Amino acid sequence: MNAVLLLLPLQGRATLEMQVHCSETPEGAQDVDLTLVLDGYNAPVSAGQFIDLVQRKFYDGMEIQRADGFVVQTGDPDGPADGFVDPVTNELRKVPLEVKVMGDKDPVYNFTLEDLGRYNEQPVLPFNAYGTLAWARAEFDNDSASSQIFFLLKESELTPSGANLLDGRYAVFGYAISGQDNLGLMKVGDKINYIKVVDGAENLVNA
Repeated sequence: MNAVLLLLPLQGRATLEMQVHCSETPEGAQDVDLTLVLDGYNAPVSAGQFIDLVQRKFYDGMEIQRADGFVVQTGDPDGPADGFVDPVTNELRKVPLEVKVMGDKDPVYNFTLEDLGRYNEQPVLPFNAYGTLAWARAEFDNDSASSQIFFLLKESELTPSGANLLDGRYAVFGYAISGQDNLGLMKVGDKINYIKVVDGAENLVNA
C-alpha cells in the first residue's frame, strides 16, 4: 500500500471533455466529442492518475492505437517506454490494480477478485456500459498499468456484468456519458485533439 499512498488520489468526481479527429465518418473527416465522468469515490487512485496525465496534456495529439470493435485504446507514448515516465524520477510510473467490491469500505489493491477467490462478487464500477473507461495492463502483471487506457465497446444487454472476463480483473475508473457512440467511429491513427478537465479538478489531492 505504500506505493498507493504516494499517488495522487481523486477524492470525488470529475468531468472531462475529450475531442478526437476521426479521419473517416459517414459525413467525412470530422472532430467528435465525448464527455467523461471519473469516479474518485470508488476508484480514487486510478481516477487520480488519469487526471494527472490529462493535466500534463499527455494524451493531446496522441493517436488511437487500437480500435477493433471490442475496445478503443490509446496511451502508449512514442519511444521505448510503454507508459508514462515521471520527469522528476525518470522512472516509469505504474498504477496499482484497484477494484472496489460492493459492500466493502475500501478498494482492493494489487489483486484481482479471481486471485482472492471472490469470483461471484460484484465490483462497484463494472464493465456494464458502452464507453466504460479502464486502465490497460499486461495480462499477467496486475500492477503494470501506467498510461494506456481503453474504452469498452459493448452492449450491456448482450454481456451483462458478472458474465464477462473483465470485471474484477481490470480497473474501471469512469464512463463516457455523452457522445459515446462516437467511439464506434474511431480508427487506428485517428488523433486525440485534447482531453481536458471541465469540473472537479479541485478534487485531485495535492494538485
